Amino acid sequence: MSSTLGFYGGVGSVTGANFMLDTGKLAVLVDCGLVQGDKEAKEINAKPFVYEPDKVDALFVTHAHADHIGRIPKLVRDGFRGVVYSTEPTLELARIMFDDALHIMQMEAKRDKRQPIYAQNDIDLALSLWKTTGYEKLIKLEDDVTAEFKDAGHILGSAMVEFTRHGKKIVFTGDVGNNPQPLVGRPQVPQQYDYMVMESVYGDRVHEEVAERSAILQHHIEETIRKEGTLIIPAFSLERTQGILFEINNLVETETIPPIKTYLDSPLAIRVTDVYRHSNKYLKPEVREQIEKGDDIFSFEGLSFTETVKESNKIAKEHGPKIIIAGAGMSHGGRIRDHEKHFLGDTNTTLLLVGYQTVGSLGRILQDGAKQVWIDNTDVKVRAKIATIRGYSGHADRNQLIDLVYGGSEEYQPKQVFVTMGEERASLFLTQRLRDYLGVNAITPEPESEIEIDF
Repeated sequence: MSSTLGFYGGVGSVTGANFMLDTGKLAVLVDCGLVQGDKEAKEINAKPFVYEPDKVDALFVTHAHADHIGRIPKLVRDGFRGVVYSTEPTLELARIMFDDALHIMQMEAKRDKRQPIYAQNDIDLALSLWKTTGYEKLIKLEDDVTAEFKDAGHILGSAMVEFTRHGKKIVFTGDVGNNPQPLVGRPQVPQQYDYMVMESVYGDRVHEEVAERSAILQHHIEETIRKEGTLIIPAFSLERTQGILFEINNLVETETIPPIKTYLDSPLAIRVTDVYRHSNKYLKPEVREQIEKGDDIFSFEGLSFTETVKESNKIAKEHGPKIIIAGAGMSHGGRIRDHEKHFLGDTNTTLLLVGYQTVGSLGRILQDGAKQVWIDNTDVKVRAKIATIRGYSGHADRNQLIDLVYGGSEEYQPKQVFVTMGEERASLFLTQRLRDYLGVNAITPEPESEIEIDF
């Protein structure tokens, strides 16, 4: 039996994940995300899909980051009426992410005279098509295909999807978690599979160890206190922010650092944090135990949640050392840009990058050492210290990805591994490593390519 794999997004770049498994009788999508960071992103996201959405039977969602869910309402607007499958937290988080994205698009529409790619009724219809399930629960589809979610260890509720048909298995990894992470458990390593479609965001590098990343965060906080400066952390509202809050909570409550004014300046992150509060069963055991002993892991002395723009504007006037955690994580939008405009010219400021910065984003430009940047029609001199902690990344590094493919068995060899969801350099590097070190038939597909597989 043969099926076709379609690589309609997430190839040649980190964002825009959109893959199709087509058996001839059953067409299933895995993820339908926004392209982000690219100068042409808005035009790309508005384009018609290269396939017919009304012919797609089901959509499996690996997790709730925008680059994996952001075009689902558009898919519905363009005709999709199949079932959407995910874990429970992914659905909860998707509701929040869709609302936030629509709000931003509506504001941009007024400014740029550009119509949003979807409307509220498209979100409502998409959510009405949704079904949730837990990890390792068998889902029976047409044409003798079954599906199952496995824990990807990336964010709350994140999953790999394993499809099986007549004893053959294909795994879509989604984004694979960096192990160990502050809040969620380790990824489940796939076993005895035939094909894998895998991410490669950090396919060409290795992260710091956990002890080192915590020590680096502590160092920057202590330096900020000593200089009575400002530590700005552009954090992704989903997972990275909650992990950083958890780390600061532990540093303060163990008296490793003194309390410091800390502002979570992101309405989106505040709403997401509420989902984390009531989704304990998806957190790793030691974190659940800490909560059960009475610790509110997202609350510590000095922490303030700033919901309104008025509250946000007051932060710059606050004297003394402070930490500002605000979105967006790559500084491509959100309140973080106002803080960067205000504080980047100050030598007592540290801008701490704790996640992946895509090519072309303001975060990447700053990370690459720019001494002058243009932020929302303002020319900003960069005198602040720009620092990076890669160990807080939610993505597995090169060695962890190789271990994921290896699967703990020297005897079993997959038929083929497709390396996707990374910059071209990272994907090609990992592809070559898999060939050289494991002897795996690994390839990096071309954008919009369709490849026949024995499934």
